[in-house]
Amino acid sequence: MLRHFPTKHQKILKLSIPAAINSLLDMLQVITDLIMVGRISAFAVAAVGLGLQSLMLIFAVLTVLHVGTSALLSRFVGAGRMKRASIGLSTLLRFALMLSIPAMIAWYFLASNIYVWFGTAPEVIALGESYVRTLTWMMPFVFMKLVFVSALNSAGDTKTPMKVKIASIFLNVVLNYLLIFGKYGFPELGVMGAAVGTVIVNALELMVYVILYIKQKTPYIPGWHYSKSLLSRALKVGIPASIERSLTFGSFMLFTVVIAHYGTAVLAGYQIGLRVEGLAFMPGIGFTIAAMALMGQGLGAKKPEQAREDVLLVLKYTSGFMFILSFFMIFMPEKIVWFFTNDAATIEEASLYLRIVGVSQIPLAFNFVLSGALRGAGASKKTLKINLTSLWLVRIVPAFLLSWYFDNILFVYLAMISDTFVKAIWLWRTFNKGEWQKIKV
Repeated sequence: MLRHFPTKHQKILKLSIPAAINSLLDMLQVITDLIMVGRISAFAVAAVGLGLQSLMLIFAVLTVLHVGTSALLSRFVGAGRMKRASIGLSTLLRFALMLSIPAMIAWYFLASNIYVWFGTAPEVIALGESYVRTLTWMMPFVFMKLVFVSALNSAGDTKTPMKVKIASIFLNVVLNYLLIFGKYGFPELGVMGAAVGTVIVNALELMVYVILYIKQKTPYIPGWHYSKSLLSRALKVGIPASIERSLTFGSFMLFTVVIAHYGTAVLAGYQIGLRVEGLAFMPGIGFTIAAMALMGQGLGAKKPEQAREDVLLVLKYTSGFMFILSFFMIFMPEKIVWFFTNDAATIEEASLYLRIVGVSQIPLAFNFVLSGALRGAGASKKTLKINLTSLWLVRIVPAFLLSWYFDNILFVYLAMISDTFVKAIWLWRTFNKGEWQKIKV
């Protein structure tokens, strides 16, 4: 079907569509836990939802690997220096393994406290503690797997991660069914079963990537080399992006404190709304991965104008996709939320959230693609400044004030989407200036 598109569009779509499908499946794998425990109780939904949201701190740390790997390796690929790219990959794999150990230890002892800090119901705390502590064991698998996926995306291979993810999500559903509900002789573990299934699936995914790497089924030369200079170059771009994600995570957790103030039904509705919205913008994230790779490859090949044209084309496709998806969020949210829970109060709260955020999907497309493109160019310090300034001045502080004054969740959500519009405008102006063309990675 892609052959009917112009050549330039084919290049974009061959990268973007598998990456979009992979991102969509990645989110589906995450929310499978929510969907299946939603048949247990609203307490189970709140426990798993808050646990998954708290994992965003780990993904904030992972940003240093994702952005650093993408920015560094895509430039080597664009310049045709695959041997150098292979050394960069092995270096980042070793660093990922070392980084996962302290993250694993810290997470095990601190994560369960999140439920207490948020003042959630005792039932939510009891379920949530066992869930997040079990997820701790997947850290080394997730860290190294992300480096492999980012490296393949940087080389233009988005199909392999998609195929691996398709297999893993089916396995995740089967394991959840067996372990959550205790089918076919397996123990009925409830919320704990969802965590155990997630750990097993991530371990198997990493095993597949290692086998492909060793058997030279990837564009990279297998090895266990280490280059301090290449690691330093990757961290130069990755650390600001990681700081941005970490501080953003902290800000979002504060935002969740406001939400939790309105009770378990609103909190559960918000968590489900986040997952549904996540499904809606997964295609956007897939196009963002393509934008990051194409930006790095274009700059590595000394073709900045080509990189700019590619990013703008990616942006057009992303905006179109998210515009279509916004209709479902605005006009039929109840039918979507029903897949997650049959609790009437939770369905009502989640539907309100989706209708509000549905109107901000196009500016959200700008946020994803332009942030990704700027990071791919190495301008992660600039995106740090933009995202945090807007997040605090337009979203967090106004949300607290509006919640205190009106005591109405609607005004909190309006502050949230205002932040999305402000960032979109700011990122567009920054990208248009073109200063990213002068950055060296």
